[in-house]
Amino acid sequence: MKPSPVIETRDGRPSILRKAVVVEKLNYYRRSDILHQLTIAFCHRFLPAHGDRTVDQMVQAARSTKQNIVEGHSDGQTSVETEVRLLGVARGSCRELLQDYQDYMAAHGLSEWKGTNPRFAPLHRFCRDKTDLSDYQPHFARWTDDEMANCALCLAHMVDKALTTVIAQKDEEFVTQGGIKERMTAARLAYRTDQRARLAALESENAALRQEVARLRHLLAQSGASGTSGPSGTSAPTPPTPP
Repeated sequence: MKPSPVIETRDGRPSILRKAVVVEKLNYYRRSDILHQLTIAFCHRFLPAHGDRTVDQMVQAARSTKQNIVEGHSDGQTSVETEVRLLGVARGSCRELLQDYQDYMAAHGLSEWKGTNPRFAPLHRFCRDKTDLSDYQPHFARWTDDEMANCALCLAHMVDKALTTVIAQKDEEFVTQGGIKERMTAARLAYRTDQRARLAALESENAALRQEVARLRHLLAQSGASGTSGPSGTSAPTPPTPP
């Protein structure tokens, strides 16, 4: 197993923490947030306010998808295992929500837009290019249930595909680099290696300083000797006594 790479902190010291993930910059998180808000609006408009457990189930599944992405990547700083588990929960919730929309469409005589449907390509392009909630919210009040459900399905498929890819990457990372224990070992080894390098540098600098001191002492000794001898190496003549 290869040692896990050590993340350098600002002070240059090795750390056991993995690089933090800013989820707000992840397109699959942004789409999961849109999916959550869209689901709330969909349930409010097209499902009974009371007496139908489907509403709670759909909203909770949408929220679980979004929240477990956040928690997974947050906990992933210290544990790949926890990150993979929570991202797996997010994917499971996303698939549950996807199934709920498909069940609604089947019950109401609607069909999912696919490649042969002329409305599929524009919808897919819209969901692919737009990852800001503000691009979707103006449509929540005027889209039909068919349009909202198909938009939700398109977003859910994209989130599911992205999570599947990320989970596979994390799985490979864990197999090749290990988890927190391996990072702790790698961090300690890196710290000791750094300390040995610093000590070697100080010892080399100290040796160079000792050599410089010896050289300066030699020069001083030569200078003192030349100041008490004449040109031929004999003692300098005694100056005459003034009258």
